[in-house]
Amino acid sequence: MTSLPKPRFLVIGSGFSGTVLARQLVEGMECFVEVWDERSHVAGNCHTERDAATGVMVHKYGPHIFNTDNEQVWKYVHRFGDFRPFVNRVKACTSRGMFSMPINLLTINQFFGKTMNPDEARNFIASLGDKTINEPKNFEEQALKMLGRELYETFFKGYTIKQWGCHPTDLPASVLKRLPIRFNYDDNYYEKKYQGIPAEGYTEVIRRILDHPNITVRLGEKFDVSSFHFSLSAFSYIFYTGPLDAFFGYSEGRLGYRTVTFEHVETDSSDYQGNAVINYPDLDTPFTRIHEHKHFTPWEKHDKTVAFREYSKETEPGDIPYYPKRLATDQALLKKYRSLGEEFSISPGGFPVSFLGRLATYRYMDMEAVINEAIVFSENVLQSFREKTAPPVFPNHER
Repeated sequence: MTSLPKPRFLVIGSGFSGTVLARQLVEGMECFVEVWDERSHVAGNCHTERDAATGVMVHKYGPHIFNTDNEQVWKYVHRFGDFRPFVNRVKACTSRGMFSMPINLLTINQFFGKTMNPDEARNFIASLGDKTINEPKNFEEQALKMLGRELYETFFKGYTIKQWGCHPTDLPASVLKRLPIRFNYDDNYYEKKYQGIPAEGYTEVIRRILDHPNITVRLGEKFDVSSFHFSLSAFSYIFYTGPLDAFFGYSEGRLGYRTVTFEHVETDSSDYQGNAVINYPDLDTPFTRIHEHKHFTPWEKHDKTVAFREYSKETEPGDIPYYPKRLATDQALLKKYRSLGEEFSISPGGFPVSFLGRLATYRYMDMEAVINEAIVFSENVLQSFREKTAPPVFPNHER
């Protein structure tokens, strides 16, 4: 009796979404997976590499600090790397001085020249809020209601304009609600139970996830649906983790993203700023923050340092998309692309495909959320193949 050939899957993108899915598939069923990435390295925007001049581990596309309350996800990443404890203690360099972020009791006392205890500070900040605003309609109104004008204009207004390229009145109030205001001296930027950075970098973690005899990786392989010739003899199914609008050749228009660029700081110092991340909220400073990468690995010792200024700008053709803007026009466009995605496999020239990850679903997602969703999605995919039904096209409902 001739056995049926093992299914072959194609995964587009080697970030956490694609690599976790690939690993789950080969561990959950008899199959082969090819992972394509158009870059010369795996790990997507999490890519890390040693700086040749200093030996410092550099987060090539900006800092990534892993933080999660999800024990399953924490155990999962520890299968593939040694995550060392790291606490992100961000500072803000302003025209009023240097302060701790997020806003906490130390920030409040230093900013206003006081020595308040938690209850006093809570009442004091409440007294600063704009009482004329009942239901905040946007980011600015939310900030004025929560913090008052001085704190808002010092720490948030300029930074938000630089980061998002629009006025805070154009952003939803929910953006500020996600930022903590603390009435104690806790200066840990995150509030999650598990926080850390892999000792050997994120790229090594991704390499180990992909290290399986049934997974093949092809780098420098750009996927273009218009020139891709799908054949069931080559692949049983495709999983796409790239930009959703790019998959359809931007036929309905481009979804709005902000991107970031980095400028190397020329320095002969062994320690440029004394901290991993310093924000620059003032509008007259063109960059948003400076990150000094030796401070992301405090367990290592380096005689030299490397730092980068980070600039935010609108994403143009050829840029790497980072942060989805998700304005009203983007939301309307997203609906169109999701409809195209749902219908693609049955359309002329289409083929069976699912969309996964932050770019393919047009959402801002932390690494832990990306990994958790990939694990859950892979379980649904495996069940679909066992039951001989079509896998879900998207991992999430539209929102």
